[in-house]
Amino acid sequence: MSECGGQEQSRWTTTVIMSTVLQNHEISTVLRRQQHRVRYSDSVEIGSVIFSLSGVAFMLLDAQELLIAGEEQYSKRLQKFINIHRNSFLVLSAALHGPEEWNVMFRIQRRFFGSNLRIIPVHNTAETVKLMLTIAKITSKPKADDICYKMVMIKAQIIENSPVWKMLQEYQRQCN
Repeated sequence: MSECGGQEQSRWTTTVIMSTVLQNHEISTVLRRQQHRVRYSDSVEIGSVIFSLSGVAFMLLDAQELLIAGEEQYSKRLQKFINIHRNSFLVLSAALHGPEEWNVMFRIQRRFFGSNLRIIPVHNTAETVKLMLTIAKITSKPKADDICYKMVMIKAQIIENSPVWKMLQEYQRQCN
């Protein structure tokens, strides 16, 4: 169903694998309330949230915790995380992203430059859940295929309506 024309879109749900450490975390509660199937595992990296059907993984870190403990403590965990997960995101939460937090993000980006790690700053649980679900949904198989199809159709329309394309068609007609 489409959101256009007043119709309500059906709710998207999926299975989420989370680090056991996050079992009592607010994010786990929000995902369960939204009817997602949440499973916990000790075998995933601490702080990980994995959407296996979408092929994306998120590592949740608190910016203050990172500043206090130091980046070195988390570097090995991050390296292991990005080696395992092809589409990996570091979700760095802070109530306010001030100069110290941006500096930490910059250093992490520089350290993992060229890797598959993307860093996303967030402010609260609601924002974190919304961004994870948005990324997971658009990368899930049926939705990703639909987006690819729409992109191909848009590209075809752009090319078809392009003045350059029309000029080339005119040129071809003149040559025949």
